[in-house]
Amino acid sequence: MKIISLNGAWKMRAADESAWRDAVVPGTVYTDLLRDGDMEDPFWRENEREAFARMEKGYEYVRTFEVGAEDLDADSVILRCEGLDTLCHVYLNGAHVADTNNMHRTWEFDAQKYLCAGENEIRVVLDSPLRYIREENEKRPCWQSTDATPGFPHIRKTHCQFGWDWGPRLPDAGIWRDIELQFIRGGRLPDVMISQTHAPGHVTLRIAPLPELRGEIHSVEMEITVTSPDGGVYTADEAGTVEIDHPRLWWPANQGDQPLYTVRVILLVNGEEADRWEKRIGLRTIEVRREKQPDGESFGFVVNGRPVFAMGADYIPEDNLFGRLSAARTRKLLEDAKAANMNMIRVWGGGYYPSDDFFDTCDELGLMVWQDFMFACAYYDLTEEFEQNIIAEAEDNVRRIRHHACLALLCGNNEMEEFHYFPMREELGSGHTGWKNVSPKYHADYTKMFEYILPKITKELAPELFYWPSSPSSGGAFDNPVDGSRGDVHYWDVWHGDKPFTDYLEHRFRFVSEFGFQSFPNLPTVESFTEPEDRNIFSRIMERHQRNLSANGKIMNYLSRTYLYPKDFDHLLYCSQLLQAEAVRCGVEHWRRDRGYCMGTIYWQLNDCWPVASWASIDYYGRWKALHYAAKRFFAPVMISAREHGETDQNPHINEFHPEPISCGAELFVCNESPEAASGTVTWSLRNAAGEIKREDREEVTVNAGEAKNIAELKFPEADMTGDYLYYAFESADGNLSEGVVLFCAPKHFRHQDPCLKVRREGDTLIVTAEAFAQSVEIMSEDPDLLLGDNYFSMNPGERRVRILRGTAEKTRARSVYDIAR
Repeated sequence: MKIISLNGAWKMRAADESAWRDAVVPGTVYTDLLRDGDMEDPFWRENEREAFARMEKGYEYVRTFEVGAEDLDADSVILRCEGLDTLCHVYLNGAHVADTNNMHRTWEFDAQKYLCAGENEIRVVLDSPLRYIREENEKRPCWQSTDATPGFPHIRKTHCQFGWDWGPRLPDAGIWRDIELQFIRGGRLPDVMISQTHAPGHVTLRIAPLPELRGEIHSVEMEITVTSPDGGVYTADEAGTVEIDHPRLWWPANQGDQPLYTVRVILLVNGEEADRWEKRIGLRTIEVRREKQPDGESFGFVVNGRPVFAMGADYIPEDNLFGRLSAARTRKLLEDAKAANMNMIRVWGGGYYPSDDFFDTCDELGLMVWQDFMFACAYYDLTEEFEQNIIAEAEDNVRRIRHHACLALLCGNNEMEEFHYFPMREELGSGHTGWKNVSPKYHADYTKMFEYILPKITKELAPELFYWPSSPSSGGAFDNPVDGSRGDVHYWDVWHGDKPFTDYLEHRFRFVSEFGFQSFPNLPTVESFTEPEDRNIFSRIMERHQRNLSANGKIMNYLSRTYLYPKDFDHLLYCSQLLQAEAVRCGVEHWRRDRGYCMGTIYWQLNDCWPVASWASIDYYGRWKALHYAAKRFFAPVMISAREHGETDQNPHINEFHPEPISCGAELFVCNESPEAASGTVTWSLRNAAGEIKREDREEVTVNAGEAKNIAELKFPEADMTGDYLYYAFESADGNLSEGVVLFCAPKHFRHQDPCLKVRREGDTLIVTAEAFAQSVEIMSEDPDLLLGDNYFSMNPGERRVRILRGTAEKTRARSVYDIAR
């Protein structure tokens, strides 16, 4: 099959303009306007407002291309458009070919009758998405997230382009993925369905090609081969069956390797190759185990028969300007996720279905994917047209991604069962006032969409894949979707509910698919969108780059409970990141200690789509916040943690009278999420602020694979609550170290001594020295993109060696909690 790519150089103009400007496809209106110099950076200060207004009008794209006379003799010519955003009218040589209304679909049209030999022209006209949703919402108002532009549920376009509580209102438009012409002779092979049957030491593959035939057909044959990672070739029998002995199984990260087998199907029509389909697969089984128990129902991923504790973060679009997306950028982000010991990524339902590059990379890295369908935080009006549109969208994307080893679950939507459930309750929960008068039609439409249409498509097109109706959910049918003893939960009482971090310790959940805490990005990222006079968290510009209502004040509220008031803006940013890391650490370590009952923690969120204060652990520029470094520690396959006892869990409000003496201590646990037993040495020491040891001990321990083991219960009646700390560590037999510290009071009340931090470089290693206990040491450089093997760590007096992984370590320096107010 011959393909003519229509990617590359185009021309673009606004509907009310006569002059054309240069454009690039794949790309978008905003990125073309920026490249042309006609638009200011929409992320700078308040430029978002002007960029938003540009989408009140339409745009059009045009280019010419050559077609040979011999190409027109093809049996069929298909115009394939993988990314039209969104309300588009397509013309070939002036003739109207089609209209489109869904950026999540792959659109294909018969183009042969419109083409001629020689030069041809294609034109794509894009209507204003803002005018469309406004007009539709006036006719059919619908409930939706108030953080986004009203009416977004009426259009099948990335929801968060219309704004979210972490994202700007920049509803870009364009041709954002590949576009091409396919010249078909005899037929093509757009799809192949693969199923796997596993037995001990053996896998059977059943490979079913789904060809589309064209023209005069005399014979049709299929050549099907599977190539193993070591180059061995297996040939399918006439039924498309391949038998593989001694298969190399695919495993999630830190559970084993990720070998990939290449499946190649060649379509022969009339004895000649017409098309071929080639993809990589992993040999594995993934199931979601749900078993009734006296206290609810289990919920956890089982890979190749082995229960796996899911550890990861929620993924949103990597940029609000889709013309800036790239395979290299996606790979870097996912590699950074794996570097933090993640084994799962949840693709959130208010964004887009990721590219093939995303899934290919997750296959290679061992990152399981929880994939939402693209519905979030809204009620949808299920008209006949809308139903047909979302059916086609779901079928397109399930077919495209179903072969990937990483794909672990398809989920109907984000938070919509919960939003339907609360209005149904007699007693409405806090924050749900005003939802009582919901039309019964919306409830009926919800059930049809997410408990009939989408599960039916999943069962037909990917029968081995688990479908889950919503996140959170206990299984559907509006059966208390926020029940922590079943299914998955989104827990937000810490942050949205203003509860202390220790509130996490009061809850047992089966699977936590959303929870989190906000922070500001580092100073260099803030400088990318501010003038010096803007650098106050309550300035207009800082608040424009904070989309969660009252969140800056919320950060200050939590800061007041934890740290001394920072001496300057930069240290305030630093404190916010320490708060974020500590909050998520507290939750993850608690739920990992409850391994077996709880089988997954996915925090909100992995990444940002613009420079902003948010819940992300990696900011817009790919810079790790303190949380991402902390994740590398609390998601370590073998991890030691402490259930702390002191002032923070017994008397969090120091100004309140507390008649009983406060006990200081900790329970130590080692959690082993590796596939082998872990043996090593647990050490602990009670130390004063100078780092001098007051009491210590060590113990040799072995922790089985998949076990969370209580190692010790420590009590320190002699501890100085505001002057002593506990250091603990587990060093495994292979030299891996997991460690942590416990303060028995809030850091603001601890009597820190000056650690006199110094940093020097030896080759690719930085050496940090401290003369006293140093809490949350941050190493900084003139290079804002410096990535280290560890950062934001606490250390005893002495030396700490840290590898340089990315960037340049020029003019390095370090700070700690001691420096916040000094």
